[in-house]
Amino acid sequence: MPSLRTHQADGDVERDAGVPGGVLGREHRALSIGIVSVVLLIAFEATAVGTAMPVAARELRGVELYAFAFSAYFTTSLFGMVVAGQWADRRGPLGAIGAGIGAFAVGLVVAGTAGAMWPFIVGRAVQGLGGGLVIVALYVVVGRAYPERLRPKIMAAFAASWVVPSVVGPLAAGTVTEQLGWRWVFIGIPVLVVAPLALALPEIRRKASGPVDPGAPAPAFDTRRIRLALGISAGAALLQYAGQDLRWLSVLPAVAGAALLVPATLGLLPRGTYRAARGLPSVVLLRGVAAGSFIAAESFVPLMLVTQRGLSPTLAGLSLALGGATWALGSYVQSRPRVEPYRERLTVVGMVLVATAIAAAPSVLIASVPVWIVAAAWGWGCFGMGLVISSTSVLLLKLSAPEEQGANSAALQISDGLSNVLLLAAGGAAFAALGGGAVGGHAVSATGGSHPAAFTAVFLPMAGVALVGAWVATRLRAAPVAG
Repeated sequence: MPSLRTHQADGDVERDAGVPGGVLGREHRALSIGIVSVVLLIAFEATAVGTAMPVAARELRGVELYAFAFSAYFTTSLFGMVVAGQWADRRGPLGAIGAGIGAFAVGLVVAGTAGAMWPFIVGRAVQGLGGGLVIVALYVVVGRAYPERLRPKIMAAFAASWVVPSVVGPLAAGTVTEQLGWRWVFIGIPVLVVAPLALALPEIRRKASGPVDPGAPAPAFDTRRIRLALGISAGAALLQYAGQDLRWLSVLPAVAGAALLVPATLGLLPRGTYRAARGLPSVVLLRGVAAGSFIAAESFVPLMLVTQRGLSPTLAGLSLALGGATWALGSYVQSRPRVEPYRERLTVVGMVLVATAIAAAPSVLIASVPVWIVAAAWGWGCFGMGLVISSTSVLLLKLSAPEEQGANSAALQISDGLSNVLLLAAGGAAFAALGGGAVGGHAVSATGGSHPAAFTAVFLPMAGVALVGAWVATRLRAAPVAG
C-alpha cells in the first residue's frame, strides 16, 4: 500500500509531484502520465475534428449529411459505454481500453481516407464506439488503481487535459487543414497515441487488470443490458434524425425513438435516478443536468455573438477560451483535501454559478452591454462546471462497490451524453420555433436572421434546468442506514 502523505501544521498537504503516495509519485507516475496523455489526445481530437469537419463535408459532397457525422459518434459511444461497463466489471478494464483505443484509431483512419460522406460517417461511428469503451474503462482504472484520497487529483488532471486542446486544438486543426488538408487531422492522431499507450497499458495490467475477485468464476455478460444499450443508441439516433428533419413526418421517428429510449434509459440508470433519490441516483442525475444544461446553452453562444453583435467566428469562439482554464481551476479546487468534507456544498455552489452564467449570457442582446460580459460569465460558469463534473466522478467511485464501478461509470456517462443531445434538441426546437433557424448536430447555424427572443428561449430555460441541478446537488449524500 502507498504510504500516507504527511500534513503540515496548517493542514496543507504536500504537493503530489515527487511524493511517494501522490499521483506523480513513483508508485503512480507512469500510469498517471499514460492515462492523462490518452485523455489529452482524445480532447485534442474532439476539439480539432470540429474545425476540420465542415471542409471534409464540403469536399466529400455531403453537407446535407453533416449532422450525422456528429450523431453517429454519439449513438455508438452510448453502446460502447454499456459494453465497457460490463467488460470492465467482469474481466477488468485492460481489454476494454485496448479495444477502445484500437476502434478509435481505426475510425479515424477510415474517416480520414474516406472518398464519400457515408464511409466518413461509418468511420465516425467506429470512433464513437471506441470512445465509449475508453472513457468508462478509464474510470474503472481510477477506481481500482488509485486510493480514494488520490481520485480527486487524477480527476482534476483529466479536466486540466482539456485546457490546452480547447485553445490550441481549433487553431492547430485549422492550420493543418489549410496547409496539408483535412485528412491529416484524422490520420495524424492515431500515431500520437502509441507513446501514452506504451506507458499506460503495462501499468494498467499490473494494477487494474482482471476481475475484482480472481478466484470467482467470471460471470457472463448481461444480455439484457446489451439489448438496452442497443435500444438507447437506436432511440437516440431516431430522435436526432427527427430533430434534423422539421417536417410533420418526423413525428414518426421521434415517437419510435422515444419508445426505444425511455425504457432503455430507465433500465440502464440506477433505480431512483429520475426522482433524485439520495446518494448514487442523484449523483448520476446531477451529471446529466449539469452537462446537458451547460452544453446546450454553450452551443448557442458563438451564434448569438456572430448574428447579434457582429463578431467574427474566430472572436466568437475565443470568447469561450477562458472557460477551459477556469474549468480546470474549479476541478483543482475540488481536489484539495481540505474541501473534501464540503464536497456536496461545493456542487451546490457550482450549479448556482452555472445557472447564473447561463442566465447572464443573453444580456449581450442589449446593444449597450459589452460583449466581454459573455467571456466573464462563461468563465465563472466553467469554474462551476469544474467543481461539479469532477465531484460527480469522485462521488460515483466513492459510492460504488468495486464490482459495480464499470456499470455505474457507464450510467454516469450515459446520463451525461444523453442529456446533452436531449436538451440541445429541446433548445434547438425552441430556437427554431421563435425564428432562430435550424439547428443540427453539435454545430448550430441559422438559416436566416435570428430573432433575439429565439436566444432568450434557449438560455433562460437552461438556466432553470441548472437551478434544478442545484437542488439535486443537495441530495448527493447517501441516506443514513436505519438501524
